[in-house]
Amino acid sequence: MSRFVMTAAAQMGPIARAETRADCVKRLVEMMREAKARGSELVVFPELALTTFFPRWMIEDEAELDSFYETEMPSAQTMPLFDEAKKLGVGFYLGFAELVVENGVKRRYNTSILVDRTGNIVGKYRKVHLPGTSEPIPGRVLHHLEKRYFEPGDLGFPVWRAFGGVMGMCICNDRRWPEVYRVMGLQAVDMVMLGYNTPFDHVGEVAMDALSLFHNHLSMQAGAYQNATWVVGTAKCGNEEGSKMLGQSVIIAPSGEIVAQSVTVEDEVITAKCDLDMGKRYRETIFDFARHRRPEHYGLIVERTGAIPPPE
Repeated sequence: MSRFVMTAAAQMGPIARAETRADCVKRLVEMMREAKARGSELVVFPELALTTFFPRWMIEDEAELDSFYETEMPSAQTMPLFDEAKKLGVGFYLGFAELVVENGVKRRYNTSILVDRTGNIVGKYRKVHLPGTSEPIPGRVLHHLEKRYFEPGDLGFPVWRAFGGVMGMCICNDRRWPEVYRVMGLQAVDMVMLGYNTPFDHVGEVAMDALSLFHNHLSMQAGAYQNATWVVGTAKCGNEEGSKMLGQSVIIAPSGEIVAQSVTVEDEVITAKCDLDMGKRYRETIFDFARHRRPEHYGLIVERTGAIPPPE
């Protein structure tokens, strides 16, 4: 019997720097209600869905910087989203900036959580692959300072049993790294959820930046197909405080095919009926790792081809 999960990607348009948590949560609740009305039981929201993308600025006042982070989840400001999820019987993935204090030291992470249909948190992930720089690049008005404001995640790439399947999470730049999908693929993941905030000029090389939309989908489609998993990629997009960010949120099948895609750079809900057993069929044939994957020979391949030069 097939395992179907009606899934929504709830794309967000720009979040202004002046918007409050309450403003953002209201938008999220409205999209959750729309997703429910269309039959969804799982909603994937973007990375940093509660604030503007603050790493684009150099922020030297620590109190101001702290204001962009969540110190508890749920909080009084985000509780309406959890309450609505429980009321509607809809689960969700949510990205946000997390601040924790451990042994008197502040630790900052780019984080996502998975919440089940009863409003309970069942999983947490912290972004591992942080793009950008830790110092501003001279001559640029808008920066990409994730390495300054976050540290690499310390939770690895676990999976969780929820929504009738095996669910995984990653965030934004993680989607470009094949090992992210493979680690979860080796755990028989059925669906990988990821939110992103990606500016068109993040590389600073015109020819590469012009391919941003192509590379966005390429990485997710390859990850889906090569690991026999659904991938749901949800953007925060549009012109946010002068930074143009790409949209084209997608739901991708284990075949690598895009089955739903957004058409705006505003708040928009897209949905798909995801058959989790579709991935199982690929894992039992083309990507049966136990029968076909041979990691014990990878070292021999490298040695024979000279792909890595011997030490001097």
